[in-house]
Amino acid sequence: MQLYIAYKNYSSWSLRPWIAMKVAGIPFDETLLPFAHSDALKQLSERYQIPAQVPVLVVNEGGADELVIWDSLAIMEYLAETFPDRKLWPEEKGLRSLARSAAAEMHSGFSALRSHFPMNCRVQKQIQPNAEVLANLERLAQIWAHFERAKKPEGPFMCGHFSIVDAMYAPVMWRVRGYGLKVSPAFDRWAQAMFELPEMQAWYVSAQDESWTMPHYEVN
Repeated sequence: MQLYIAYKNYSSWSLRPWIAMKVAGIPFDETLLPFAHSDALKQLSERYQIPAQVPVLVVNEGGADELVIWDSLAIMEYLAETFPDRKLWPEEKGLRSLARSAAAEMHSGFSALRSHFPMNCRVQKQIQPNAEVLANLERLAQIWAHFERAKKPEGPFMCGHFSIVDAMYAPVMWRVRGYGLKVSPAFDRWAQAMFELPEMQAWYVSAQDESWTMPHYEVN
């Protein structure tokens, strides 16, 4: 499998399937497409007639049964179906439903947090959030309270063990950590566990090593 991603420092959508596959031990090759500094993403879009967005997962690239999947959540749903032994969703129906609800909310919501505090793994600063962002942070606290009350296995992640919902919220960890935002003690415990994942540390090292910069993602 070939996973096409963008800048590790900035690309929140790329991080999601990448960290899910790494933690689950699903082998893949990756290709980074620096879309603001080359036309490689445009070429991929034209090749497969898909939006010029990352991530894109290509299964059996170049083969007769080649499969192209775009969108982070769609990619991870495919992985959950293809590798059921990796338990990318919780086994218990109620917890799985909660995780899917939270993942879908992340997929379509939190626009204020995303626009005002873009993912930037290298940033370390304190910025006061506006009212819209504060409302997003309060909603995050409510979501974590749902998981705190849920019946789940032991473990530091949202469903006890790492799952797709953790991958969906992984970029939020970088936003909260990098800009000095406050959510809740439950969120802080989860964020620390996410940051300490060896796979997340590997992503962080790569992000630090990137030479590209994108002014739009550098919040003053």
